[in-house]
Amino acid sequence: MTLPVLTSPLLDLPGIRHAFFTRQGGVSEGLYASLNVGAGSNDEPAAVQENRRRCAEHLKGELVTAYQVHSPTALVADGPWPAGPPQADAVVSATPGVICGALSADCAPILLADPQAGVVAAAHAGWKGALTGVAEAAIARMETLGARRDRIRAAVGPCIGPESYEVGLEFAHRFLQHDRAYAKFFQSAASDDKRMFDLPGFVLARLKAAGVQRCEWIGRDTCAEEDLFFSNRRAFKRGESYYGRLLSAIVLA
Repeated sequence: MTLPVLTSPLLDLPGIRHAFFTRQGGVSEGLYASLNVGAGSNDEPAAVQENRRRCAEHLKGELVTAYQVHSPTALVADGPWPAGPPQADAVVSATPGVICGALSADCAPILLADPQAGVVAAAHAGWKGALTGVAEAAIARMETLGARRDRIRAAVGPCIGPESYEVGLEFAHRFLQHDRAYAKFFQSAASDDKRMFDLPGFVLARLKAAGVQRCEWIGRDTCAEEDLFFSNRRAFKRGESYYGRLLSAIVLA
């Protein structure tokens, strides 16, 4: 079957396939309906396995994802992990057929490619990973396989948007301790003790500062678009205990 996916024109490149999968087109039920790919959720393992199989079939390769821990760690994969998924938040490959995947449910997935070198990567950037350098780590790891950051293109997929991400002052202060210039990513909120944080804008700024000038956010807000996306923030607001995970993935043909 053909899964409904989103793509970025920046990554529509010869020899490269990519997809930002939605929550549609899978077999999971209830809170996980329907394309939940998160093995760490309380969904039926067989349903998650079938959903992941469908995604891999769509991209015509073998899906490889890491055990994500909100870190700045990027690892190279040339096939399935022999001892199970290691702890990391970016998967990089120069091996055709190895699908680099990132899971998310509000965090920012980043897909990267250097089509000339034949190197691709998928990174998971929550606020912590974005702040501590997961995008930069993915780029550096791509360079070890022959990529050049001035050739890399990147797309930030569906994530919590700047109009949905309300945070406390202590959250904003943590960013400003790193760099006062990060104040531009915080806007006023409904109350004086809150701010609205622009996660995709922050991730794009970090990519550009690292030398990746051809980058974009595809402009989809996971928290606001329930029909298409899972959302941790939306689940929390509703008092729901669990939520599904979306997949963003890229592969060399």
